[in-house]
Amino acid sequence: MNDAVAEGKTMGLVYRLLLRPLLVLQDSERAHTRSVRSLRLLTSNRVTKYLISLVYKTRKTLPVTLFGTEYKHPFGLAAGMDKKGEAINGWDSLGLSFVEIGGVTMLEQTGNPKPRMFRSTSNKALINRMGFNNPGSENMHENLTKHFDKYGKPKIPIWVNLGKSKLTENADAHMDYSTTLGKLWEFTDVFVINVSSPNTPNLRDLQGEEELKKIINSCLEVNESKSMDYQLPPKPILIKIAPDMTFEQLEQIITVAMDSGCAGVVATNTTVSRDFDLVEDAKLGEKGGLSGLPLKTTSTEFIKHIYRFTDGKFPIIGVGGIMDADDAWEKITAGASLIQAYSGFVFEGPSLASSIVRGLDRKLRDSGIKDLEQAVGLIHKESN
Repeated sequence: MNDAVAEGKTMGLVYRLLLRPLLVLQDSERAHTRSVRSLRLLTSNRVTKYLISLVYKTRKTLPVTLFGTEYKHPFGLAAGMDKKGEAINGWDSLGLSFVEIGGVTMLEQTGNPKPRMFRSTSNKALINRMGFNNPGSENMHENLTKHFDKYGKPKIPIWVNLGKSKLTENADAHMDYSTTLGKLWEFTDVFVINVSSPNTPNLRDLQGEEELKKIINSCLEVNESKSMDYQLPPKPILIKIAPDMTFEQLEQIITVAMDSGCAGVVATNTTVSRDFDLVEDAKLGEKGGLSGLPLKTTSTEFIKHIYRFTDGKFPIIGVGGIMDADDAWEKITAGASLIQAYSGFVFEGPSLASSIVRGLDRKLRDSGIKDLEQAVGLIHKESN
């Protein structure tokens, strides 16, 4: 084991034993904001960025080709962690292969009243009711323009999570989503339509067949128009789904997404359910979407069902409860081509990416599999 890898493991232990207990003493949202800003500041300087990369960057490559792009490994950052796209430089330094910023809405929003983010350490769970707080599509365009002008195109793919402005009526939701897509098209590698957040009133109603078709079609029209303007291929558009539905409802959404021309699905968003085997914690009584370890099994079951329903022909991005390499392997063998984490970084620290990629590399060798793409949906292949 080389010195950098050993140091990365040590730093992960330091985070869990010393830094995480200190963060627990802070308000969850404040701790989150400070962490992202610190990463931004540390990686805006060439020297400190290099030092962070030296400690945390993954040394293994597990290539995955998806949506016409090669990802150096399957592990990326889920939406919600970097809502403003302010630490884009930093996520690559922490070893991630892609990052999803946002959610971004057409209009600037302050979000729901505070407090609105809560941490249940005993359950490795987060509860949030943020309400799509973000700078809005116009300001985000300006921010990304400045970033690209100063630092150039990021070294890893940038995904954008598209949300709906609270002031926009559901009947006009298609215009809200497609406007943001158009504003940010030139900076983005993949767009994710988020109709599954539980924290904007009636947003999940947009998962209905007709409503969803209208949103997807509007986004596809703008996507094609921008593609012609820039003389570049259209960007892949994914749909992000909620875990709070029946498999019958899930199949309907997947069918609409596939028939409408979406490139894949992100499974899953946070859950409003508390029907899990949880350690008693007053924080769990707070309203909002729950993410983290309790969601792991539900999101994996959704991934399995989507893979079976589509015969593995519709790319799945797995997110929900990934805390280590075992969790990541479970998602991939269930059918996920790429995976994401948010809560995992809160509870396991900045060494999470390098730890998971090392673990996945061992899983492949132990299974006698040559490359990661062969592991996607492995449990289905073995059962057949």
